[in-house]
Amino acid sequence: MKKQLQELYAQTISVIEKAATIDELEQLRVKVLGRKGDLTQVLRSLGTLPQEERVAIGKLSNELKEKIESALENRKTVLTEQQINKLIMEDWLDVTLTMPGTLKHYERGHLHPISQIQYEIEDIFTSMGFEILDGPEVETDYYNFEALNIPPYHPARDMQDTFWTEDGNLLRTHTSAIQVRGMERLKPPFRVIGPGRVFRYESIDASHENTFYQVEGMMVDKDISVAHLIYFMKTLLKEIFHKETTIRLRPGYFPFVEPGFELDIHCLICGGKGCSVCKYSGWVELLPCGLVHPNVLRYGNIDPDKWSGFAFGLGLNRLVMMRYGINDIRHFLSGDIRFLYQF
Repeated sequence: MKKQLQELYAQTISVIEKAATIDELEQLRVKVLGRKGDLTQVLRSLGTLPQEERVAIGKLSNELKEKIESALENRKTVLTEQQINKLIMEDWLDVTLTMPGTLKHYERGHLHPISQIQYEIEDIFTSMGFEILDGPEVETDYYNFEALNIPPYHPARDMQDTFWTEDGNLLRTHTSAIQVRGMERLKPPFRVIGPGRVFRYESIDASHENTFYQVEGMMVDKDISVAHLIYFMKTLLKEIFHKETTIRLRPGYFPFVEPGFELDIHCLICGGKGCSVCKYSGWVELLPCGLVHPNVLRYGNIDPDKWSGFAFGLGLNRLVMMRYGINDIRHFLSGDIRFLYQF
């Protein structure tokens, strides 16, 4: 049997060295080392040998098997390199070459206007001591609704126009879920913002999209009041628009804040005269906000008797529209390169 193994090994090595393709190597591997391969059949017959011979032949078989496997792998590496070199020589193309006599100008890429303003907002808030958080776009019902004081029976869910997945999860309708996750991880006092993409099943027009961007934030500390909220929001708008902006604060209902407000700004597209962006009212709804509801603090394992806070949700798309005088929110996702080149 020892002679049989040595002959099998010598033949296999010879075929490996002559193999021209990786497919041939695989066929040889199956023929020799497979479940019904030549070497496997030899190993299965070890039981018929005397004890002393069985140990010696078993050891030799394992050694030869390892050598064959190593030879197969080495030959495979060589063939792979040969194939790659062949493709490089045959299919090589210098994509930097231009046609003779022509000169092409290649435009440099740049950030999308929403990204530009998002990073600017992040810089403004970090300069005021805020931390930037992130979270998943596909959320659970708990983080998107329940932990924000919106139980399953609450009619406020109908305002969200939610995209639900088949497994019971959803595409987040606001980045408030980031705040909930932040409260679970952080200990007060803290200041956080959560920028990101959100989704709502809405009719699309000049000021509404089903996919848009928000920057939501929260500050939790002792004795927080509406005055703190107004200060931070006015500071943000002044830094973004590089001038004082006219705002108004009107009552608004949101289950996760109490009291709740709608912060509107004077429409910068039409100067307050009325246009399709402001729905001919002269004002643009920009920033829902309010003091954090005690139930939301409890969901975040924060004692509302000791701590309080404010929260806000900034529509990033609309802010960019006001900043640059863009009259239709649909431009952002249009993919029109002519629009993007302006920024």
